[in-house]
Amino acid sequence: MLILIFGTTALCIGYVIERIAEHLKPADDTLVSEVNALLPQTQCAQCGYPGCKPYARAIVEDNAPIDKCPPGGETTLLALKRLLGRELSNEQFIAEQAPRVARIREHDCIGCTLCIKACPVDAIVGAHEYMHSVIEQYCTGCELCVAPCPMDCIEMIELRRDKHADESIEAELACIHCDRCNDICPVDLV
Repeated sequence: MLILIFGTTALCIGYVIERIAEHLKPADDTLVSEVNALLPQTQCAQCGYPGCKPYARAIVEDNAPIDKCPPGGETTLLALKRLLGRELSNEQFIAEQAPRVARIREHDCIGCTLCIKACPVDAIVGAHEYMHSVIEQYCTGCELCVAPCPMDCIEMIELRRDKHADESIEAELACIHCDRCNDICPVDLV
């Protein structure tokens, strides 16, 4: 008889726990995954959340603003707007601005590799005690590489996308920042 009482009690407690777990179940994880897939995965915390997945969960579950991801920029904002069907209010607005990327003043770089370790998207290349460079196409502008640099040689610059940008790529890669070309450039590429 005692076994029957304990068995029935355990069954009832199990049923109650199952119902509570069903009630506390988080919002649709597939939507969270879709929103997370649209975010740049830099885990930079500029949005105020500890990473992209918590921000995606907050967007879906807590109706958090969708404009808090600077590395994602306007592209991510429009993709989230399209997926979620949300209209932007006045306070949810990203001004159209040029994307920002990191630039290392290579003549100041000591090759400590701290920026390489901090970069979540592997946009910085270099080796220990050698100069480092940023691959602008991969840089998301998350700024995580700026703080660890002991030489303070990393700056965030606007990525220039003008009509002469394609013509100046080789010159920009070869530039040593001597400023000699500023006076003689006929089309203001610098």
